[in-house]
Amino acid sequence: MDPNAALRSHLTDLLTARQAHCTFADAVAHMPTGRRGDRLESLPYSVWELAEHIRRAQRDILDYCRAPDYEAADWPHDYWPDAPAPSTPTAWDASVAQVQTDQEALCDLVTDETIDLYETVPSSDEHTYLREVMLVADHTAYHVGQIVTVRRALGLWPPSGDAE
Repeated sequence: MDPNAALRSHLTDLLTARQAHCTFADAVAHMPTGRRGDRLESLPYSVWELAEHIRRAQRDILDYCRAPDYEAADWPHDYWPDAPAPSTPTAWDASVAQVQTDQEALCDLVTDETIDLYETVPSSDEHTYLREVMLVADHTAYHVGQIVTVRRALGLWPPSGDAE
């Protein structure tokens, strides 16, 4: 197998496949509407805060990879929601869907053979596409683990298909 094709395949799997841990979709599946903003004293975030943070950070890195005139958002304010719960069930659905859409866009970037994964992104002279994709995968996996931890502590893990 062509090493470059293998790398692209491995990166796509890293972003999307259930391998060493569950996926984002697994972690947020069947999350009860009324529990999405629940916080525990021992943990600083709700499932909503973690899911929305994943969405914002992933989108930021996708923008960083695409835009030559990229400007970083205000850390940490712009990377975390203001409230522990989504304002509406629709806000939750939109956030979860956007994570999936942006993940697909990252996979498209990875599989685009016109992009050299070792080249720097348009807005950087040191950060490569490869680095950024691995950063998204690493960051998402870290916070997916936190989502599972919060859900477990709330008694909501494993997900139940009849939870709403």
